[in-house]
Amino acid sequence: MTLSSDINIKNKKAYFEYHILDTYVAGIRLLGTEIKSIREGKANINDSFCSFFDDGLYIRNMHIAEYSHGSFYNHEAKRDRQLLLNKKELKKLRTKSEERGFTIIPLRIFISKRGFAKVEIALAQGKKDFDKRETIKERDTKRELARVMKG
Repeated sequence: MTLSSDINIKNKKAYFEYHILDTYVAGIRLLGTEIKSIREGKANINDSFCSFFDDGLYIRNMHIAEYSHGSFYNHEAKRDRQLLLNKKELKKLRTKSEERGFTIIPLRIFISKRGFAKVEIALAQGKKDFDKRETIKERDTKRELARVMKG
């Protein structure tokens, strides 16, 4: 079996709805059928977020479809999964996320060179409506400029 490092599941809404301040790469504690399903590309992180519980940082509302060849050992599609980070990084994220207006969101899921599933998380601050309109305006002007330069 070859390691497929071409798996790159992105959260496209994250850059539109949040100002990204700091990014981290974290491991995910998964079950056997979950990693097989991620390698098939059947995961969704569009509505997911991260929060702290007693013993660490968890990603919530991440949907990993049930493995097609799984038996009765198959996993739940939307369960809380623990993220694996250093204690120093966890402490920094916990203090920042407790401040008003900051949240931790997943940006993408990928497979590392060693074959482990990793998630890129970001410390983010929510955008206001006028910021979103500004983002749309910038995107349109870039598209127009590229169209003019091309033709």
